[in-house]
Amino acid sequence: MDKQFFSERYEALGGNTEAVRPKRAIRLNTLRGPASDILRKLTAKEVTLEKIPFLENGYYVESRFSMGATPEYLLGEYQLQEAASQLPAEALAPTEKDLVLDMCAAPGAKTTQLAQLMDNKGLIIALDLKKERIPSLTNNLERMGVTNTMVYQMNALEVGKLNLKFTKILLDAPCSGNYVGEPGWFERRDLEGIRRNAELQRKLLKAAVDVLEDGGTIVYSTCSLEPEEDEETIRYAVEELGLKIVPLDKEGIIGDSVLEGTRRLWPHKTGTQGFFLAKLKK
Repeated sequence: MDKQFFSERYEALGGNTEAVRPKRAIRLNTLRGPASDILRKLTAKEVTLEKIPFLENGYYVESRFSMGATPEYLLGEYQLQEAASQLPAEALAPTEKDLVLDMCAAPGAKTTQLAQLMDNKGLIIALDLKKERIPSLTNNLERMGVTNTMVYQMNALEVGKLNLKFTKILLDAPCSGNYVGEPGWFERRDLEGIRRNAELQRKLLKAAVDVLEDGGTIVYSTCSLEPEEDEETIRYAVEELGLKIVPLDKEGIIGDSVLEGTRRLWPHKTGTQGFFLAKLKK
């Protein structure tokens, strides 16, 4: 497809294709110590930090050096994590009482965030399909001091084989991505590929519902701005899977709402990458 096609569809949804480079962001990891101590260390290195108002432990950062090459990073005191991608775990809000499923976990930024919110208690089952992605997931868990997570190389469509029922599930689904930070994105995407992704996403949601306890919660997210992968997939979850939308606008999550209760983050409005988020209850 060409950019004109996406420009017209985005305008109909209340957005546009304006190129925005998101600010660099990190998430402080309180599993490794108090946030104040981590902030003090980074400030001493002349890192400029700006609290992200809609996140618990998120900060925009500016530095004269790579934030992925400091002792503090290597010791797991913070995670390089774009601001929008920090929203799903916070929306899921797991506690130490939960059995949590992270369906598509690698490389593990959201998994480690879930563990942090749970104070390393309860249990997380983290899945990823591809063998080559498992080391990045396990390395991140170790670096960030996570001890409440079990990792399986498994197709999330087959999660029922674990014979477990989960109280909370994070499905950060495989998707088409978005044009922010990916040169040539418009020319490489077409409706056929978008629809294939939507079909897989619906299968993953069905698998999630099958292993979710009654009364349990799913947070569904993508870094796609395509309605087939976002609002239309959530309508499927409501109409075909019997889930109910838990309104995110009442939780202070930023973004627009094309489908009531869900959030769509347009880069030119939020200063983040393109993103979609929905919270569902069984």
